[in-house]
Amino acid sequence: MSCGALVFVSTLYWIQRLWAALFGETGVTIIFYEDRNFQGRYHESGNDFSDLHTYVSRCNSIKVLGGFWVVYEKPNYMGHQYVLSPGEYPDYQYWLGINDAVRSCRVVRHVNFSGQMMEFSEDLSDLQDRWRQQEVHSAHVQDGLWIFYENPSYRGRQYLLEKGEYRRHSEWGALHPAVGSIRQTD
Repeated sequence: MSCGALVFVSTLYWIQRLWAALFGETGVTIIFYEDRNFQGRYHESGNDFSDLHTYVSRCNSIKVLGGFWVVYEKPNYMGHQYVLSPGEYPDYQYWLGINDAVRSCRVVRHVNFSGQMMEFSEDLSDLQDRWRQQEVHSAHVQDGLWIFYENPSYRGRQYLLEKGEYRRHSEWGALHPAVGSIRQTD
């Protein structure tokens, strides 16, 4: 195995601040509606929620008034996930949802190589042993080929990263920034 270097970076710049600077909005807000076309019981949020079920029993429409959001099919940020930009989604099919289950949400805060950083040059079967963050939002592969695994112990979805800069998790093909373990290839 060759000696490679990999640098993880999470950010301190929030998309909401960028959005506010560009469009004059000051906050991030998402509204979940139980029925289609913004009808029925609703819940408005400006923060991450690990379980929305106490506020709405189902979700058939959403308005994103500010910021970018990831909504999850299951509680605790699990299951299918959908990235929503500001706009109106009158039916779950507008965000390409497979059903009316939305149980948790997060505001997207991280982009583009800033904030905390850590350099690695060895395999790690559990990334959180050394990297205390829950997520990896960008990476710079300085040498070699690396495989990112979604879960610890080299399990889950795999992503091959070649030498280069990956400013967002989507640039290495991931739908979300979860990285549980890393391994360098020969």
